[in-house]
Amino acid sequence: MTTGDIQKQTVEANKLAKRLRRQVGEAIADYRMIEGGDRVMVCLSGGKDSYGLLDVLLSLQASAPVPFEIIAMHLDQAHPGYPADVLPNYLTALGVPFHIERQDTYSTVKRVIPEGKTMCSLCSRLRRGVIYRVATELGATRIALGHHREDMLETLFLNMFHGGKLKGMPPKLVSDDGRHVVIRPLAYVAEKDLAAYAEVKAFPIIPCDLCGSQENLQRHQIKLMLADWNRRFPGRIETMFRSLRNVVPSHLADPTLYDFANLEPTGTPDQDGDTVFDTPDISRPGSIPLTFVTEP
Repeated sequence: MTTGDIQKQTVEANKLAKRLRRQVGEAIADYRMIEGGDRVMVCLSGGKDSYGLLDVLLSLQASAPVPFEIIAMHLDQAHPGYPADVLPNYLTALGVPFHIERQDTYSTVKRVIPEGKTMCSLCSRLRRGVIYRVATELGATRIALGHHREDMLETLFLNMFHGGKLKGMPPKLVSDDGRHVVIRPLAYVAEKDLAAYAEVKAFPIIPCDLCGSQENLQRHQIKLMLADWNRRFPGRIETMFRSLRNVVPSHLADPTLYDFANLEPTGTPDQDGDTVFDTPDISRPGSIPLTFVTEP
């Protein structure tokens, strides 16, 4: 590799790091994810996304306008062959406070779920329970998860296709037990950028050999669908994600969100009116072509 190649790689890596910090900073500000005095428990799975989340939050912490604490938390689910020393060694070298919680959820999931069936639902419930308990024990005021932009879109389509709900994965919410605030600072970040960042930083990735490796998961099918759309129509992911931030309740069909029953003419023009479909600007990157409805 030539000196020029190395310099180019360095420039690109710096641009990537700056983009991630900017996007995470914007998400934190837009949703008031972190405030002064917060103790943020970063859930570290050992995958590229949570490594990236921790790295970027540590970088932002150094220049944040308000002080906040970070503590990394990892759940060791007792998978066979699990490399138990990887994360403790990494976090110790990084100088980050951390807590490793060992709970044999692996055996529970394998015992309860029949062979060949997807394990995500039970595995997720068990993990959530442990995470909430540990957050309380550690005095965490925020639980930070490493879900990115594509995770949020995949969840939207999963709920539409299989749950009959127009429901996604919010950037910030109150936990199932009502006692914690869960945040997703990577909400604006593209998965491909996290993959590239993980390669640049050489994170010691720990692969999931339980639910994450199941190819028959519905989420995996949705991921393939979105990837295909984006390959054929570059920019579509960005367009769809923008729609999550531009909801028009009057043009959906939920009577609990909009008072359709008492709707009456006002006598004044309404710019949203009966415009059912806003014709996209075809020249704009990510616009959905009008031929969308006829795609196979």
